[in-house]
Amino acid sequence: EGLGVEKDEKKEVHHLEEAAIAGNPDATYNLGCVEGKSGRYERAMKHFIVSANMGHNKSLDSLKNGFMAGVVSKDEFAAALRGH
Repeated sequence: EGLGVEKDEKKEVHHLEEAAIAGNPDATYNLGCVEGKSGRYERAMKHFIVSANMGHNKSLDSLKNGFMAGVVSKDEFAAALRGH
């Protein structure tokens, strides 16, 4: 966060989406975090699956938590593990 600068969440999400489309696993993971904080857990898990398939370790941890909470199916989690 910049000093004296207002945070523009719409712009942040836009840039994360652009970076995710370009194949950046960190951006895809961060989009999952934004979705999760907004209560859209299924959508968040989809972002985590994509970034885990790109080798992102934190995404795999988030998927594990989602699996334990019942948001991610056993098949989805197993596929993400194989893709990682």
